[in-house]
Amino acid sequence: MKMKKVVTAVILVLIVGGAIFFFTRNGKTQDAQWLTLNVSRGNVDVTVTATGTLAADTTVQVGTQVSGTISRLYADWNSHVRQGQTVARLDTTFLWAAVEQANANLQKARVAADLAKTTLDRVKKLYEKNLDSQSDYDTALSNYQTAQAGVGIAKTALDQANINLSYATIKSPITGVVISRSVDVGQTVAASFNTPTLFTIANSLSDMQVQASVDEGDIGSVKVGQHVTFTVDAYPNDVFNGTVTQIRLQPITTQNVVEYTVIIDVPNPGMKLLPGMTANLTIEVAQAKDVLKVPTTALRFMPPPQYLAQLRKSIPDSVRQRMQQRFQKLRGQGGSGGFANAGNGGFGQAGGGMNYQDRDLNPGSYFMVWVLDGKQLKAARVRIGLSDGTSTQVEGNLEPGEQVVVGMLSSGSGSQAQTNPFMARRRF
Repeated sequence: MKMKKVVTAVILVLIVGGAIFFFTRNGKTQDAQWLTLNVSRGNVDVTVTATGTLAADTTVQVGTQVSGTISRLYADWNSHVRQGQTVARLDTTFLWAAVEQANANLQKARVAADLAKTTLDRVKKLYEKNLDSQSDYDTALSNYQTAQAGVGIAKTALDQANINLSYATIKSPITGVVISRSVDVGQTVAASFNTPTLFTIANSLSDMQVQASVDEGDIGSVKVGQHVTFTVDAYPNDVFNGTVTQIRLQPITTQNVVEYTVIIDVPNPGMKLLPGMTANLTIEVAQAKDVLKVPTTALRFMPPPQYLAQLRKSIPDSVRQRMQQRFQKLRGQGGSGGFANAGNGGFGQAGGGMNYQDRDLNPGSYFMVWVLDGKQLKAARVRIGLSDGTSTQVEGNLEPGEQVVVGMLSSGSGSQAQTNPFMARRRF
């Protein structure tokens, strides 16, 4: 968006400079031919452009918590799965062996606990009859309690072995579609440190999102809830819609350019949009409906100095005073060009510097446009509003259908009209 403004400004400077050059070279104001466009009513949309990547609304990577060899796969690419549905199974040979071993250890612990209980009962009877010592009784009691703890440990080991066995059956955590499969039957997966990913499952492709990268110069205009339109290369003639739902605060710097990630929710009922597609987005940040608007180039146009000298009386005094103040300020800052013979209200030779209209199109600012009335120009002071770069909202003494000047053609006596080379070669 910033680059578009710069390019537009450069083109406008070339247009005005070329017009002045050709007009001055011919030296005849009566040969001027004005390029005009109509004042109109309509909408002015201010937008921010960006690019982004389509992704599923929710994506889950399905892995395994135990190591083993893939024995069966029950899902493949593009398979639709339900929550809890089995999608893969590991070889359970060693897992079953671990369960059997844990079960045997539990039985062994229980036998040891029963023996310790019998010993404790016998020592306790002798101790109560003063036939055994306190030390023997304490030892028997301690051995029994240790055996009971051993039973608890063995139960826990058996439970863990059963859990590991259940992990050999891998189920889908969500209802969705498989968009990636990373393993094949017979492949060994190891879950020692990182959980290996077997499948990537998207919850549903009927609701997707775009992760857009917005330049830091435009991010201030983007708000949650704004409407977004975009296209994808796969369907260049289709326009898709979305809504801004999140502006992430984490900046991303790429080649000294700072960007922010904006999340846009996108309905996908036709299932045309696929994960990974590149979206060319237009975010609608402001809109003025049914307003009076003029071509933005009309706000930048200024007739040649000779013509201005002839029309100085048609310029309102308030506008002329503002122009004089502007040029005086520019001269004080070292600028070139301006009003010569300002005290007489005339326009002298314009230099190569800025005129009073060479400033940003800030809403609320006042500009002057030139309206073609027959073969003569008349000045109209307008207050500008929103601008989309091509058209600008205005308020002032203008009517729809009036012609505002955006450029100039000039021709010598007896020759055909010669187009300003700095102008685009097309009819307005």
